[in-house]
Order: sequence, then C-alpha cells, then structure tokens
Amino acid sequence: MAKELTGAGLRGQVAGKTALSTVGQSGSGLTYRGYDVKDLAKTCQFEEVAYLILKGKLPNKTELFSYKEKLKSLRGLPQALKEVLERIPKDAHPMDVLRTGCSMLGNLEMEADFSQQSEVTDRMLACFPSIICYWYRFSHDGKRIDTETNDDSIGAHFLHMLHGEKPRELHEQVMHVSLILYAEHEFNASTFTARVCASTLSDMHSCITGAIGSLRGPLHGGANEAAMEMIEGFTSAAHAEEEMMGKLARKEKIMGFGHAIYKESDPRNEIIKNWSEKLAADVGDDVLYPVSVRCEEVMWREKKLFCNADFFHASAYNFMGIPTKLFTPIFVMSRLTGWAAHVMEQRADNRIIRPSAEYTGDALRPVPPMEARD
Repeated sequence: MAKELTGAGLRGQVAGKTALSTVGQSGSGLTYRGYDVKDLAKTCQFEEVAYLILKGKLPNKTELFSYKEKLKSLRGLPQALKEVLERIPKDAHPMDVLRTGCSMLGNLEMEADFSQQSEVTDRMLACFPSIICYWYRFSHDGKRIDTETNDDSIGAHFLHMLHGEKPRELHEQVMHVSLILYAEHEFNASTFTARVCASTLSDMHSCITGAIGSLRGPLHGGANEAAMEMIEGFTSAAHAEEEMMGKLARKEKIMGFGHAIYKESDPRNEIIKNWSEKLAADVGDDVLYPVSVRCEEVMWREKKLFCNADFFHASAYNFMGIPTKLFTPIFVMSRLTGWAAHVMEQRADNRIIRPSAEYTGDALRPVPPMEARD
C-alpha cells in the first residue's frame, strides 16, 4: 500500500538526493556545495558560482579567466535562431521566447550524447542573454543587435545588449549578486521538472525547456514582476500602507512574500534589499524604495510574512532600467546553472522518476449498454 502523503503538492516529501545545495538547513539558510550564499554574494562573481555549481569547485584565477573567455566566445546566435526570434511578436511573454529559443537551439545544436552535457550547458549559459535581448530589441526597437559583446560578465553582457551601451560598474556588480542569489535552490518546481525529464534520459535542451515551462507559471516565477506591478502604483509609503491594508482586508494574494521552506526570513532578501537601497540612493529615488520597505513592514506586522528573494529584486531591476517583463528571464539566465547541474546529477545515478497516485475516482464498474446511458 502506498505511503499516504503528509501534504499537498509533495510538500515535505523527500524526492531524491543532491549534493548541490541546502535550503533552510545551515548557514544563513541557503548553501551551494557547502558555501553560504551570503559569503558567495559578498566575495564572488556570478561566473565563479556558475563554475562551482556546474563543475564542483570554485575556480582559481586562471580557471576563471579561461571560463569567462570561453563563455564570451559562445554568445553569438545562429542565423536560423535569429530568424525564429524575429517572427515572435512584441506582445509574446518573454518566458515563452526563452522556451522557444532554447528548443530551437536544441534543433540546431543537438546534444548527440551525454559526454557533451558540459559544452551544451556552457553554450546555453552564454547565449540565453543574447536570445532574450535579441528578441526584445528587434520586437520593441526594430534593431538587430550585435550579441557578441566583449563584456567581462554575463550580467554586463545582458545590460549592454539591452541598453546599447556598457553598464556602469555598480550595475554590473548588482547583476553579479542577483544572478548568484537565483542560481540554485534545491528541488523547487522547475528544478524537479528538469530532473523528471532527465530521468527519462532526455536531452539537455528538453530538460531545460521543461524547466522554463514550469518557471513560467505565476506560482513559481514572476513574483518579482508582480511585485513591481504593485509597488509602482503606490505614490508614497503612506499610500502603500493604505493600499496594502485594503488588499489584506479583501484577502487578495500579494506576491513576493513568504516561502515554502523558509519560516522566518529568506536569506537572499537581506542581500538584495541592501543593493536596492544603494541603487535608490544612486538614482535619487525617494518613492520606490520607501514604498518597498513599508510594504515589507506591513506584511510582517499584519501577517508575519517576510519578503522573499523576489520582492526587492523588483525595485533593484527597475533602478537599473530593466523592463518589468524581463525580470523572470533574468532568473532563467541564472537558474540555468542549477537546472543543468541537477540534470547532470540525475544522469550520474539515474532511475526514472515515476511516483504513484492515490486514486479518488469511481470504484470498478461495468460498461452500460448505449440505451442505458444518460
């Protein structure tokens, strides 16, 4: 007899093993291969953390330089992929653009066998920013941009393509931190989707496409977009409190607060909140950041709900001039590392993931003749 589930949505169920991360167990609450995310965000660049997650160790200076140079060489897009992106309309959801871009890339550059998994992953890591920015700039500005910039980092490459000029050092630094915070998070919905797909021995592009599809759903990705859409409608901290109290009274769902695993705080929030404050001071903001802080205070006071990683990411991205619709694709640019590492981990010790279900339908019954059916 199957074991009875203790919670809906497999909440609290152990579904496998991983050596990649811990959530809510040690350190500040999130670790990557034994390193506290707070320490990584403080001392490392994103490419260092991507190397750690994908290859199992932090790179030395020579390894990091070589890895960055390799990623730079992989930023260009095949002409056939550009033609597909140019056919996607302006009002398409950017996550659908990435889903299509990843799938098309898999047709053009197939993973022939699993020995190519690292090369395929590095290629996606290098060109996902190119995919989303090429589509965005063509569909919104009518420009066919050069995706082979010489920027030193993935975050700077993204901002350069988006804005048409090299980003400021502060903005590149914030992108490093943001991408580090989003890189990996154990068996979340999109990661588990990737592992289920990998367990069938499917190719890497299919696994990542499936993960993108899971992140597309509003209950997983998109909380930073929803947070931005909410806070940009508030004119002051006082107005934010008034509106938030109204939302709570009407029992409306407010995105960006609480977490399935963390109980008292999300360790990523404190980090990105500090950077949002720095960006606010840099641009002379006296509305958006105070509004965000007041929302945080109201939700904790009234519901004991804390901000998750997404909430202050909204204002941080906004201060850097990033369109709201591109917030979740940045998540993909980062989480690709975790997804791919989980696919590799699943492949290394694989058994197809095939759980059972508790049947709640009708008992066994005969098929009635046609004339006896309602």
